[in-house]
Amino acid sequence: MDCIFCKILNGEIPSYKLYEDDNVLAFLDITQGTKGHTLIIPKNHVKNVYELDKKTAEDIFRVVPNIANALKKAFNPIGLNIVNNNDKPLQSVFHFHIHLIPRYEEDGAIISTINNYGKFDNEYFNELTLKIKENLNK
Repeated sequence: MDCIFCKILNGEIPSYKLYEDDNVLAFLDITQGTKGHTLIIPKNHVKNVYELDKKTAEDIFRVVPNIANALKKAFNPIGLNIVNNNDKPLQSVFHFHIHLIPRYEEDGAIISTINNYGKFDNEYFNELTLKIKENLNK
């Protein structure tokens, strides 16, 4: 398999490990978008959130607050972004991962969406709600 995260897990590529247990690894992102930028990955290869099973999700998100609090204590950021990209346009490594990106005054990081507040009516929101609910697993 040609997955960079699997190679990190197998010890083929070095990393700066912050946390590891039987199911999860957390390590510094080598891009360091901001100081302390961390990745949290499952040890089993899962491409993206669409393939993520409940147990793997629980394993990963059990670790998120621990790492987030360690980043807060270590660097005193003004905030923290938790980011996950899936498929196009932004997923660059196709092994599920969560980014923890500490935020600092004038850090230059841009993580945002378009604000469409007030552009849609109740009918639009009701249609969205119905369509999503129809596709939820019960």
